[in-house]
Amino acid sequence: MTKFSWRHAAIAALAVPMLALSACSGGGKQEVSSNSGGGQAASTPRIKVALITHAAAGDTFWDIVRKGAEEAASKDNVDLQYLNDPEAGRQAQLVQQAIDQKVDGIAVTLATPDALKDVVKKATDAGIPVVSLNAGEDVSAKLGAFTHFGSNEKLAGEAVGTKLASQGFKHPICVIQQQGHVGLENRCAGVKTKVPGTEILYVNGQDMTSVQSTATAKLQASKDADVIVGLGAPITITLLKSVTDAGSSAKVASFDLNAELARDIVDGKVIFTVDQQPWLQGYMSVDALWQNKRGGFKLGGGQPVLTGPTIVDKSNAADVLKFAQQGVR
Repeated sequence: MTKFSWRHAAIAALAVPMLALSACSGGGKQEVSSNSGGGQAASTPRIKVALITHAAAGDTFWDIVRKGAEEAASKDNVDLQYLNDPEAGRQAQLVQQAIDQKVDGIAVTLATPDALKDVVKKATDAGIPVVSLNAGEDVSAKLGAFTHFGSNEKLAGEAVGTKLASQGFKHPICVIQQQGHVGLENRCAGVKTKVPGTEILYVNGQDMTSVQSTATAKLQASKDADVIVGLGAPITITLLKSVTDAGSSAKVASFDLNAELARDIVDGKVIFTVDQQPWLQGYMSVDALWQNKRGGFKLGGGQPVLTGPTIVDKSNAADVLKFAQQGVR
């Protein structure tokens, strides 16, 4: 894993203090940040940036992304609009809304690139710079974003698969909470390349009761399943209940992180997760648009800036938990 992740992740992490020296709502609901925060804002003219994600209501991952974006906005004298909708067509409408408002920059997730490609082109045709984050690293440049902040999801999946294989697991169940989401599909595909016995289970990630019952039924039917893998912290925490309900001996692994999941790793309930550092994704997306407006700078040199993957397990979870409790991991 070291070959493909640490160098890029270090670049991303170091960029935050360096740039600093240069001084989840329900689907479809618009919220505008107040940009409160410590320290003095940059003296550059105030600009308006829209951050538009495919976040579903209640997913704590996006609270961390948003917190990073708001901290960058406070530092950079940015009027930040946070908009989200998990339905691809409505997310595209939110991008169009930002274009109509003549924002100075757009940061957007590309979980469903086919649904967003036309409206992203409208943004760049209108002279609005675009960066992508979290999902769509393989199509970001093609769609017109000048950089992307996130993890390479296929490599993250391979990292998980490698770790599972090293621990002797042979029959993982990889749980995808949104069918067709390119990043989630790539994660499970990466796991399967390293552990060919991996099965895919699709669930409705917007209904945790359904997630729990579907996973329970699968575990009851798949007696040889030795580990179940969630692709997000809230999903994984729900899968812990499914393992108990099914009377299964399967272990639980995860992607992504929040404070509760970090505690579960410390307590030995979850064997590990792979973190993509969402705070950095939000922070650097806003900061990159400000840097672009300020001096025409384009971070990444046309390549994605990787913020992960980073393995969090029993060996380092206690340290990570301290940051997670502060809302930055």
